[in-house]
Amino acid sequence: MTYSITEHCVSCFACVDVCPSGAIQETSPVFTIAEKKCTHCEGAHAVSQCASICPVEGAILDPLGEMANPPGSLTGIPPEKRLAAGLLV
Repeated sequence: MTYSITEHCVSCFACVDVCPSGAIQETSPVFTIAEKKCTHCEGAHAVSQCASICPVEGAILDPLGEMANPPGSLTGIPPEKRLAAGLLV
């Protein structure tokens, strides 16, 4: 399995520009990651570049299907506060 992009993607192109293997493709309604091209940035970077640059929580899933940037990880707002505000995805 590889990284994947969810419906939360805002098509900002940030991940496209940093992907060392050119695995991210502009598709509609959200971008996609070509499984055969994605190297998980192994050998090129210590962390996945798509997940490290993505400005949207919940837009990138890791190979296990977990959010690379879960709710609260980018905003610093604790998940329980986001839940209370109706902001959890």
